This record gives sequence, structure tokens and C-alpha cells, in this order.
Amino acid sequence: MTTNTDSRQIDRKFRVHMLPMEYDKRPIDERIRDFAEVLIGYNTETATIEAARCMQCPDPQPCISRCPAGNDVPQALWLASQGDFIGAAQVFAATSPLPEVCGRVCPNLCQHGCVMERRYGAISVGKLEAFVADQARAAGALSIPVPEIKTGKRVAVVGSGPAGITVAEDLIKQGHSVTIYEAWPVAGGVLVYGIPNFKLDKRVVMNKIRDLEEAGVRIITNTRIGEDVTVDDLMAEYDALFLGTGAGVTANMDIPGEDLEGVYMSTNWLVRANVPPEFLPPTMRTPLQAGKRVAVIGGGDTAVDCARTAIRLGAEEATIVYRRTEAEMPGNAPERGVSVQEGVKIRYLEAPVEFIGDENGHVSAMKVIKMALGEPDSSGRRRPVPMEGSEYVQAVDSVVLAIGYWPDPLIGKTTENLTTHKWGLILADEETGATTRPGVYAAGDNVHGPDLVITAIATAHKAADSIHAYLCGEPVPVLSAS
Repeated sequence: MTTNTDSRQIDRKFRVHMLPMEYDKRPIDERIRDFAEVLIGYNTETATIEAARCMQCPDPQPCISRCPAGNDVPQALWLASQGDFIGAAQVFAATSPLPEVCGRVCPNLCQHGCVMERRYGAISVGKLEAFVADQARAAGALSIPVPEIKTGKRVAVVGSGPAGITVAEDLIKQGHSVTIYEAWPVAGGVLVYGIPNFKLDKRVVMNKIRDLEEAGVRIITNTRIGEDVTVDDLMAEYDALFLGTGAGVTANMDIPGEDLEGVYMSTNWLVRANVPPEFLPPTMRTPLQAGKRVAVIGGGDTAVDCARTAIRLGAEEATIVYRRTEAEMPGNAPERGVSVQEGVKIRYLEAPVEFIGDENGHVSAMKVIKMALGEPDSSGRRRPVPMEGSEYVQAVDSVVLAIGYWPDPLIGKTTENLTTHKWGLILADEETGATTRPGVYAAGDNVHGPDLVITAIATAHKAADSIHAYLCGEPVPVLSAS
């Protein structure tokens, strides 16, 4: 007979098993001194225990439906719980070409659907994905399979970020010849030039680029489409074209003082701080001078990345200034919490109206106005309204603008019959990637604006399917410009 004490002991053991298994991070006082990855992650024992927490829900499985790429999370976790880490990684890789990356930087939409979340805590899918992918990488089990018989069709892929990588891999697997064009000196796009090292080690991305090259993908760097080569030039040489140029143009505020020394655009700040000099154009190799008091303007993940970078550059104060409240912030809340742990401060309901320079033309202060929240705007968030007479001056040594991104408008301006809108976004069908020009497809941030890596992957898969169909002679409708 089971006593009440026995029942409590059984229940206690059950609860311990169901609670999340902690994964390791580097100590705060150590990691803020360098740019190495913060995450240590799981080991073979803790990964197995954490994966075994998965309840293997019946269909429809919420984790799969929440993942834009449709990763078979339950199958991967089942294999991981049995110690088959390579098999688990290959399940993730079947729907995402970047399991090592997504496991590190994805906000884990799949976890928000986990039935364990409310009572015990969601399964740490992202950290498990990173762990099993690293295990598979070490075992040489993430190579790209390619057919011996080739189709003879040639495809140009413009951009080597998540969307470009996805399309290149999908099409090389189909036997097509693929050439990637990249404007930066090194392939990887936003994964190299937009995401800091402390979140994603550059070697992880370089491993993937090497996979593509070994599979036969040709990569041409330092080539900006629309300037060095046009879309028309590429269409004369290739059978189809994919545009995956992302959204890398930093928005500005159009306020006095933006041209002062010490006022940085977020991309310039992150690239010069986080990217090895040999990966940079010669004009961007000058080391950053962060100063002691750094203000970062914005509220998204990029603003958080910039502030965490400022801490690592030696700033005594790194402050995010955001015009709404935390409830309206668009970024990843856990990442924001990590930044606060590392010493970042956040000031809500404030916005700069002017940057003030010293006698040498370097920013030394900013005039800030306080805000109140009004009625919701088109985004559904309450609109920030300036409070008259609330201005004050704040001393700063450096300012980083992280208020948003847009695509490079050059391709749209230099390409006939390719419709763009909203400051350079390419008009493309989200389901097929078809643009208004036959044979030209697009997906990712240059279509829908800045978004997640996994979202770019998901839409790029669809575009790759359409390109394959187009190359095989199947009808793929061109998008109407209207």
C-alpha cells in the first residue's frame, strides 16, 4: 500500500524530472570583458535529461505549428533523449539549414507552444538544438548531400544571409548550379555582420559557408548588385535569380547633431566592434572609441546588442533610451534581461531631440524629451506623445542609433519591371517568392522587413521550391505590380 508520504516522495521525484534542466553560461564578470559566446549550454547528460522532458504530444503538435520552418521538434527531442544527438541534429537540419545558428539566436517560438510551459517550464528546444548541432558538426555529420547528375540550370543568389543560404542549399540539392553574390568581403550576411560574437561565434557561420562551398556553391564577395553588377547582367547569364539582400540600411532620426563625431549607426557600431578586421572593408577597420557614457537609441534586439557591445568596449555607462514602455518593446525579453544583468540600464518614455557637440565637433550631450503614451498607432502599440516642457540635457560620449532597418533601395532603382515599395522592400508573393519580373524571386527581410532568422529560412524554402519548379518548366505565376 502506498502511504501519503510515499506519494509525496513520488510526486517530488516527478516534479524534479519535469522541471527544466539548467544550461551553463559564462560568469557575468568574465564574459563582459570579451566578445566570446556567453552560452556554454548543455553536456551529454543534461541534454539527455532535458530532451526527455518532452511529452511527445499527439497531433497537432504545438511546437511544430509554432515554428515557421516546421521543425519536427518532438522527433528531434526523442532522439536526443535516447542519446542519438547526431540523429536529432539531422532532424532539425531537414527543415532548417542553420540548426547551429537557430539554436543560438532564435527566440524559440516553438517553446511558446510547449504544453509544459505553464506549470513546469517549456523544454529548452533552442539550447538543445544548438547542442545536438554542435555534436553533429564535430562528428562531420552536417555535410550537404548533392546528386551526381546535374540539371545544367544555373541560379544566381544575391545575398548570403539566412535566406540566401537556404535557397542555395535547397537548389544545390536539386542538382542546379548555384552562385552566391555578396556585397561584404566575407559570406554570411547578417549572421556575420549583424549578430554579435557573444551571441553567435563567427566560426559557426564559417562552418556553414564551407559546407556550401564543398557542395559546389560558388561564392563571389565584394560585389554589390545594382552597382558592380545589375540584375539585368545576372539574368543574361543565369536561368533564375534569387534576391535575399536582407534589410541592412540603418534608419536615421533626422534631428540636429546626427552628423557629429561619436554618433554611430548601429550596423557601423556592431560591425567595427564584433567583426575581425580582415572581414571588413578597409574604410571600416578603424577601432571604435566608445567613451565612458554610451547612449543607445531604440528598443529592439539590435539596441540590446549595441548596449551589450558598449559594455564590452569598456563603457562605464551603457543606457538604452526608448520612447515607449517595456510592454511595447519589440525585442526579445530574455535577451533584454541578460543585458541588464551585464550592467545595461534602460530609460523608458524618453527620446532625444538633439545631439550636442563640443568644440571639436564630437558629441558631448543630448537633449532628451519625456514621453507619454497616447492612442494605439498602426502597429497596435500606444503612440508616444512628447510632453511639452519636459526636455533636459544628458551628458554622453557616444550615441548609437538602433531605431530600425530598411533594405538597400539600389536594386529597385536599377532594375526595370521589379516593383518595390515602402523605402525599398521588394514586392514578392510570400507563398512563392515570385516578384513582378519573370525568373526573379525574393524572400526574407528585403520582402517583409527586419524579422527572425527562422522566418527568413521559412520563406526562402518556399522561394526555392518555386525556383526549382520554374527551372523544370512548370508554370509559376509572376506577381502583378498592382
